[in-house]
Amino acid sequence: MTKKAIILLADGFEDVEAVTPIDYLRRAGIEVTTASISGSLTVTSRWGGIKLITDTTLAELDEYGWDAVVVPGGMPGASNLAASKETGLLLRKMADENKLICAICASPVIVLGPLGLLKGKKFTCYPGMEDKIPEGIWLDDRVVVDGNIITSRGAGTAGQWSIVIIQKLLDEAAGKKIAEDILL
Repeated sequence: MTKKAIILLADGFEDVEAVTPIDYLRRAGIEVTTASISGSLTVTSRWGGIKLITDTTLAELDEYGWDAVVVPGGMPGASNLAASKETGLLLRKMADENKLICAICASPVIVLGPLGLLKGKKFTCYPGMEDKIPEGIWLDDRVVVDGNIITSRGAGTAGQWSIVIIQKLLDEAAGKKIAEDILL
């Protein structure tokens, strides 16, 4: 059975934190759906001004059959995701179903934190933001896994984060193979 992941994108996303999991997860054979949280299929990155055309918009989706949701960081991308009612509903549904929730950079604090998804959970985030989540347990690690939550620090850790997502969705060997293939 093919594993499925949805990657949520908003204007202002961090380029590397979005493109890396899209690429690595697809290489691993995971079915990836990219979804814009706006009414447009096109989203624009923060740094490179890269325009990505997503597969769909979050509002157009009528079913939730994913094994993982991936939330890139970057500002104002993370703030835009946090402001989306549909994003919050999807993340709560995924949490209720104990599906993987994967967030990087500012998104653990800006997107997951206000939803209460880090309460009592170990997490990491972009350095200096950790104090905004006093109910969580911050770790100074590149990638932190606590149950169904996978968090990471920033663009420089996006590759390692993506490999851990693959390992949790498939197995350790699948993640190791992708890491070796790309010389991570």
